[in-house]
Amino acid sequence: MLDTHPFLPTSNAVRAAIEALAGKLEKAGAKVARNSPLLPDLEAMARTYYTLLNSVFSADLPIDVYERIRTAAAGSPASDVSLEAVGVRGLALSHRDWIWANRVRNVVAQRWRALFGEFDVVACPILPTVAFAHDHSEPQRARKLDVDGAPQACGRQAVWAGLATLTGQPATAMPIARSPEGLPIGVQLVGPYLEDRTTIAIAGLIERAFGGFVPPPGYAG
Repeated sequence: MLDTHPFLPTSNAVRAAIEALAGKLEKAGAKVARNSPLLPDLEAMARTYYTLLNSVFSADLPIDVYERIRTAAAGSPASDVSLEAVGVRGLALSHRDWIWANRVRNVVAQRWRALFGEFDVVACPILPTVAFAHDHSEPQRARKLDVDGAPQACGRQAVWAGLATLTGQPATAMPIARSPEGLPIGVQLVGPYLEDRTTIAIAGLIERAFGGFVPPPGYAG
């Protein structure tokens, strides 16, 4: 069970729901761990994910926009390892640096293989909060997400998507609870590479044991 990330806090409602699920699983006889030395480094995963993801995005940018980004990336000191700085440098990534980032990805994949030799899945947040109002304001990079009263950069939500996506792990999303406001709370079950049926099967077992999705008030039918 994983409910926190070094780059983004998780709301109390989501953390409480995950802890409640952990308790239910333990009572049902499942082996549950809150941490493991086998877990890949979350910061390294996030930085590598943002680097490689943005390198894909840059291929479709107009040349004038790309050149402006290259100039900005050149002025970004290597000592700045924030996700925002890493993302900008990723947009102007050289092939040499892509190879280095891909090597890190391969190391992460090896770590996942070791972890899934001991555990079936990793249960973690899909997003750090329950459903939130759409924000279409510009510029996009200025958008903020409210996590228990603390504004966070919206773009950082991708750290949870990157957990599985970086190395192509399967992830099955499933509902586990509702917030005090009645909004659904879910988790993603991340599993071993190519074992999509494992995460789907475990989600099904949890649903049968503890109940599945319950529509929020006013949305049933």
